Amino acid sequence: MTDNKRVSNKQILDKINDLKVGEEGLNLLAIKIVSRMVKLKSMEDWFDHVNKADIAGSIAYQDLDLTEEENALGEAAKLMTLMNLFQEDEEYEKCAIIKGRMEQVNKILKKGK
Repeated sequence: MTDNKRVSNKQILDKINDLKVGEEGLNLLAIKIVSRMVKLKSMEDWFDHVNKADIAGSIAYQDLDLTEEENALGEAAKLMTLMNLFQEDEEYEKCAIIKGRMEQVNKILKKGK
């Protein structure tokens, strides 16, 4: 079960039952899982912050010589992905901000046509 293949809920429950961890053990496991997920999200946020501030990365990115329309398409894809994530997490304030930015990007894309 540790080779990154998808496993069913039944397989997971069978494995847990084999371990005989009990309710208290399951609660501790759940806490550890949630804690690890929060740490991963924090690391992702930190990486995004550092990545945006990294001068070397931005210089390499500028070497692509993307057109305004190409930049807008990339921004639109990113915004749609973020919108889906925020909707799943029910973070509607962030969705509103994304929607406003998406309107700006759509103007750029319409101008290019």
